[in-house]
Amino acid sequence: MLSSDNPAPERDGVWPSDSDELMDLYDELRRPIGRTMRRGAPVAPGEYLAVVHVCVFNSAGQLLIQRRQDTKRSFPSLWDITAGGAVQAGESSRAAAEREVREELGFSPELAGIRPCLTVNFDDGFDDIYAVEREISLRTLRLQASEVQDARWAALPEVLALSERGAFVPYHTGFLQLLFQMRARMGFLREA
Repeated sequence: MLSSDNPAPERDGVWPSDSDELMDLYDELRRPIGRTMRRGAPVAPGEYLAVVHVCVFNSAGQLLIQRRQDTKRSFPSLWDITAGGAVQAGESSRAAAEREVREELGFSPELAGIRPCLTVNFDDGFDDIYAVEREISLRTLRLQASEVQDARWAALPEVLALSERGAFVPYHTGFLQLLFQMRARMGFLREA
């Protein structure tokens, strides 16, 4: 495990409306509507935003998980998948995914040519989920003190056990299982 030192007070949490971060808005078909919103502001009916998550796996099939800071407004001190966050105005989903991993964990996941393995719709938008296999040493991580307090590798049974104990962000069990199943290949078909 790896821990960060001297966590700073949270700045982003549940996206406070005083944030200067701008996000593009989309219609229900994910077409840009030519408007932006400040992160944390309410989303009007028929308008949607984009967020991303990145799942970094190693060759042993373990997921790099991070423990959120206890100062976070949403899911404080819970374990989470590798990284995630909002897509900023003018930024592509892939660029946002790379930026979030760099900011939170201090390394580039090198996503050139990689598409999201799936997109999940939620009430206010779209969540692109990237899954890649990378061999990363925990010693090389630089945790963003305001966001992340720890990071480690975990196999699916450990992630599910953390989830069952309420120590992991409350994703559906099937979603967590799907992430592990899709880590090495696109699509929903099993190998023949």
